[in-house]
Amino acid sequence: MEINVNTSWKEVIQKETKKDYWDKLSTLVDEAYANNICYPPKELIFACFNYFDFEHTKVVIIGQDPYYIPKMANGLAFATSNDKLPMSLKNIYKELKSDVNVIKTDGDLSKWAKQGVLLLNNALSVTKDKPNSHLKFGWNTFTNNIIKEIDRNLNGVIFVLWGNFAQAKEKLLTNKNNYVLKSAHPSPLSCYHGFYGCKHFSKINEILEKNNQKIIFW
Repeated sequence: MEINVNTSWKEVIQKETKKDYWDKLSTLVDEAYANNICYPPKELIFACFNYFDFEHTKVVIIGQDPYYIPKMANGLAFATSNDKLPMSLKNIYKELKSDVNVIKTDGDLSKWAKQGVLLLNNALSVTKDKPNSHLKFGWNTFTNNIIKEIDRNLNGVIFVLWGNFAQAKEKLLTNKNNYVLKSAHPSPLSCYHGFYGCKHFSKINEILEKNNQKIIFW
């Protein structure tokens, strides 16, 4: 599995390639792409790490799995290259409008990524029509290690945990100089149970301002 990363994240990821789980993960991903239709395109598996250097990480938004239907997944959690927006993203945009009065109509979140927002799925690949099909390959170990690496080495990072799956990652976070924002997931099943009204977009910028960092232009 080729690591198509051209930022300082590559050094972080290369540390992972030396660990016991990596060979199995890499082999299973290569086999899955060779024998099935998988998403995102293989060259975009590590796309979320290509927008800024490790040390410039401001915000980490944790997703679960890439979209498993055609022309949707692009390597950034919650983002899509399709004109038709998934319901979770529509709900994120409703909260964005309500919170900071920003209106977005396309699925492109690269503007966020370019400002230091890591849009990190728990698994970075998936087989068509089979949600969570690659999770047990070892992706969970990889992304947990990435989260711990950020938390250990950087201060002032805001971890955004939407839904129970993402909130299970809170136990990985031990640096008291970082921040955690939690709410229900933006999916249609749970958005009315605490996602709407969470005001995470404005809260993120309040924290950044307090720490004399540039705010995110959502």
